[in-house]
Amino acid sequence: MITCDQYHVPAHLVDHIDYITPGIKGVHVHSSTLKKRSWKPGHHGPGGYGGPPGWQPPKHHPAPYMPWNNSELSTCDVAITPACLRALYHFKPLPPNAEVSPNNSMGIFEEGDFYDQFDLNSFFTNFTKYIPNGTHPVLDSIDGGMAPVTNLSQAGGEANLDFELAIPIIYPQTATLYQSDDLYYALGGNGTTGGIFNTFLDSIDGSYCTYSAYGETGNDPHLDPTYPDPNGYQGQLMCGVYKPTNVISISYGEQEQDLPAYYQKRQCNEFLKLGLQGVSIVVASGDTGVAGIPGDGSANGCLRNGTVFSPTQPNSCPWLTNVGATKVYPGRTVFEPESAVVDLPGHPYHSAFSSSGGFSNIFPIPDYQTSAIAGYFADYNPPYPYYYNGQYNSSDGLYNRNGRGIPDVAANGDNIAVYVGGKFTLEGGTSASSPIFGALVTRINEERIRAGKGPVGFINPTLYEHPYVLNDIVNGSNPGCGTNGFSCAPGWDP
Repeated sequence: MITCDQYHVPAHLVDHIDYITPGIKGVHVHSSTLKKRSWKPGHHGPGGYGGPPGWQPPKHHPAPYMPWNNSELSTCDVAITPACLRALYHFKPLPPNAEVSPNNSMGIFEEGDFYDQFDLNSFFTNFTKYIPNGTHPVLDSIDGGMAPVTNLSQAGGEANLDFELAIPIIYPQTATLYQSDDLYYALGGNGTTGGIFNTFLDSIDGSYCTYSAYGETGNDPHLDPTYPDPNGYQGQLMCGVYKPTNVISISYGEQEQDLPAYYQKRQCNEFLKLGLQGVSIVVASGDTGVAGIPGDGSANGCLRNGTVFSPTQPNSCPWLTNVGATKVYPGRTVFEPESAVVDLPGHPYHSAFSSSGGFSNIFPIPDYQTSAIAGYFADYNPPYPYYYNGQYNSSDGLYNRNGRGIPDVAANGDNIAVYVGGKFTLEGGTSASSPIFGALVTRINEERIRAGKGPVGFINPTLYEHPYVLNDIVNGSNPGCGTNGFSCAPGWDP
């Protein structure tokens, strides 16, 4: 571990310094810095290879209950199945023989976590008998990324979760798997790969490989994988070899504090470009409430001595659709309003987590969000001091008052019924919420294409202009950093 307990910068230099590394966070050697945004009962690290720093696999708890038939709704407060999702969000599956567009596959990003076909088959057999065994995503292998695993013990909780949620919503439409990076880099490489998503973006837009912005051209030589890789994929960096799907769901991420601002701003421009081209990028908001990953920057993952709220990345980019997590609480039904996930320590089936949300320290409030945030502050002002322009070190505030708000929408993300490693179990996290929402957008695109229209693309302005198309979540909070976090309220809230 290369690190220090503290560092000091002369005051006259502060405004000119963007990023200091390794600083107090440290560089983790031989371990991935990517964080999957879900808790995985009975799963001991991505793909069975051991988890990344900050990601604590919980103790295994077998699922308490296996729904007795695939249409049961009375037990959705215990286990969320495809039938529960259909009842929650008022949609029906497409007929198995329905004609679907050949240009509307749903994209899902994975790295260092790999689906297993046996688990998918078990899930289809028990919950969606209309989906034949053997159904699987189309693989777009990026720089040596491979899937599925052939050893059931290496089945990935993240990848299985994504496809066991998305495929039942979109079938017979296909899913496309963007499996990124060879095993050496996907599992941490030589400790220099703190970056995320750039090689994936290279593969779907060749111009991004050489795009210059904010003082950086192409991939960062210190943060991103470099190819050919003598330890794995020995081909050239893949640039523009795949076409982006209309919807891409991402359930991975870091914190804003983990990467330089210039890196995040350059990458955010690419998400804007994709949105303008008709691509909807849907991202899990995170599982740590208003805090960060424990041990990342401080013991509780928070900023400035563990007190300031820590925004998630790439979620703070305003050209993404962020998805928080809701749940059906015990004793409630799918016909009642959901609540934000707040699972405290001692939760019987997985580790504690709450849905991440807050305000960016890097990106300002986008125009489409101005009215919603102003209304939230006017009517439900949080009881915390705040700062402006991301300057938390020169303030006693806990959150940035003029930052982009996170998340944009939410979907169920707790007690999700899955098969992992040959076993039925439950998982939770915004990792589940993102593919659910992304799959529903894919279904909307399917109807638009059938009517001779194009995909919705960057959907946020439409959602904020027409919030009545969504369910309003008014119960719950997202604690962290020694606070109760932000409370749900009527209308948009963080």
